[in-house]
Amino acid sequence: MTDRPRGVIKRSIAIAGHRTSISLEEPFWEELRRIASARGIALQKLVAEIDAGRAEENLSSALRVHVLEALRAGRGPGRSVGEDDQ
Repeated sequence: MTDRPRGVIKRSIAIAGHRTSISLEEPFWEELRRIASARGIALQKLVAEIDAGRAEENLSSALRVHVLEALRAGRGPGRSVGEDDQ
């Protein structure tokens, strides 16, 4: 366990020239920062890309789904979260 807050955290990010508030749990913010860093881009750019690619879904939901898909892709098919290599 960590001492970091795990509740919903609201952050303001500029997307396409306007500021928007996004509410996500801290673990999602952490993963989004990790994904952006791994791609060598700023978090703001990653969020803007996800925003541009979403349909009618809520931006916070689109960000959570993006994180989930990235984690699944990194884990490989057919493996569960927390499953050890055997």
